[in-house]
Amino acid sequence: MKPGVYESTRKNGDIYYRGNITYNGKHISIGSFDSEAQCNSAYKEAWEILKDNSITLLSYQNHIYNLPFDKVVTLINFRDNHIYIKNPIYLQKNYFVYYLDASTVLKFDNDDLFYYSSHKIQNRGGHMFVTDYGMQYNILGRYGIKPYSVIGRDYKFANGDCYDFRYSNIIVINKYHGVSKEIKKGKSIYTAKIHLNGDFIVGRYNSEAKAAVAYNKAVDLCKSRGMRKVFPTNFVTEFSPREYADVYTELKISSHLYKFFKNKNFREA
Repeated sequence: MKPGVYESTRKNGDIYYRGNITYNGKHISIGSFDSEAQCNSAYKEAWEILKDNSITLLSYQNHIYNLPFDKVVTLINFRDNHIYIKNPIYLQKNYFVYYLDASTVLKFDNDDLFYYSSHKIQNRGGHMFVTDYGMQYNILGRYGIKPYSVIGRDYKFANGDCYDFRYSNIIVINKYHGVSKEIKKGKSIYTAKIHLNGDFIVGRYNSEAKAAVAYNKAVDLCKSRGMRKVFPTNFVTEFSPREYADVYTELKISSHLYKFFKNKNFREA
């Protein structure tokens, strides 16, 4: 075998070739290839990256033809920052970037480095997620943004860059399902709505948390009246269990919701 090349066999019996290098005491896999020649070329390219500081993430296309892009990022970061990270991450001074591909670059605070060093981000139809314990988790969930949230309505990016996931750049507008914020006479009012046969206004409240409780109360009413539609509910962090129970009991919700269920023409959604 040529340097850096190891022959392996797939489960179906086909032969393929694995590339490996050792740099600064770290044994690094550079990928799998269909031919020995291609694998050896990738091995040589990996060494070229590690020894030539002029090869950067802006200029690598002039030198690299066989090495997978994520390995290019990993090796350049290892060379420049002396930290090996298996995922395609490059460390900047006060943050790091994660390359989904050569043209899609995400920015994160250093507080998230440990997490994304061990969790690979996947992108499917604009939905970016990681897999943990067999489950898929939207990366927005780390900011308290729910899966059903809508950009522009429930959250926004302060600098307009939807790939900049630094905490200071993410503004959560509506934290809870069924709750939206309105400004009336200079004051913040939180409206709770529930979708039945159209949107019903459950009520308007002086705090986001109370509006979230009111929405939950409306969901419970729907369930108690036999509606089988599945509604997401809110986990309200602002209240202790006892406080939640007191607020739940005292909050009033729109009488129109009760009338909806008294209507003889009511049909389950």
